[in-house]
Amino acid sequence: MNTFITVVSSVLVFGFLIFIHEFGHYITARIFHVTIEEFSIGMGPRLISWVSKKTGIRYSISLLPIGGFVSMPGENGEYNGESGEEGDEESDPYASDPNTFGKKPAWQRFIITAAGAAVNITAGFLAMVLYTSLVTIGNNTVTLFVDKDTMSESIGTEVTVSSSDSGLMLGDEIIRIGGKRIYIPDEIQYEIMRKGNKPVDITVLRNGEEITLKDVVFPTSTESDQTFGVMDFKVKAVKKTPWRVIRHSWCKSTLIVRMCWESLYDLITGRYTLAAVSGPVGISTAIGSAAKAGFLSVFYITVLISINLGIMNLLPIPALDGARVLTILIEMITKKKLPPKVEGAINGIGLILLLALSAVIMVKDILQLIF
Repeated sequence: MNTFITVVSSVLVFGFLIFIHEFGHYITARIFHVTIEEFSIGMGPRLISWVSKKTGIRYSISLLPIGGFVSMPGENGEYNGESGEEGDEESDPYASDPNTFGKKPAWQRFIITAAGAAVNITAGFLAMVLYTSLVTIGNNTVTLFVDKDTMSESIGTEVTVSSSDSGLMLGDEIIRIGGKRIYIPDEIQYEIMRKGNKPVDITVLRNGEEITLKDVVFPTSTESDQTFGVMDFKVKAVKKTPWRVIRHSWCKSTLIVRMCWESLYDLITGRYTLAAVSGPVGISTAIGSAAKAGFLSVFYITVLISINLGIMNLLPIPALDGARVLTILIEMITKKKLPPKVEGAINGIGLILLLALSAVIMVKDILQLIF
């Protein structure tokens, strides 16, 4: 039953996020009258497929819910209208097609290419507004400390004490951690998790006065050979207002973006190892756990993945939208196009490397599940 819940919830979440991403490419391509061969949700063998009699576009749902595509002639620089690159019109129906992707102005191609990630990020923010309106929100005022002696057993247990060993006191409003300005409680938890594995300075507002607590020490936990700080207190809940909901939603969304970039930085610099990286299998496991916890948990992890998907897709890595966006941006500045063969080779090599990395991560996730 648990496996069934994990599979179904993962397929629904991935399917929805892939759909809105590819729909971003699709709808902007239609707006600019770009020729489209196929719009597919999923990769691999087609499960369901039909061709529109009106537009000639093939719509497909494929076996593997790990991606999708909008196939447009000219995506790799071909059919761009430059002499000597058109091919034989009789054998190639796109040779004289004025609406291939490659023949469209650079600014239109830029919008079409970036649209998928933009839809994921925008949808994520709008969904975050809805999520925030349904849950309790708080400010940065310390209201409760957890008994550190039984931390591993009583996280969330309401044990009130007069002060914390760290120097924090009830009523302190946390405004900076490690020099980073704090606006919402989620940022407190994240900064303590990331920086609290070592002593860290915290600036609080106490009785109207800013006070900096030096070398604050937090409890730590270890997971996948990584050590994280643990937030050992709770903050004050506040009444929701439309402004607070919007503000919290914006801050939570930008925090997710920052988490994505900083996690990538930590991976590159060696703080995190490959063991901390999850692929579709690991993410599916997380979705399954969220599904058992309830709708709101699934909703939040969907928002998290949507924003992360948008940000990661904009990285300038060959085979991702970000590399194409960068290529088009350079073209807009220099007024010169990258040769089609070079662009195709870069994207092809990038795709191979990306698939190889995905395979390694997938094997790692499966081994973690087994052992």
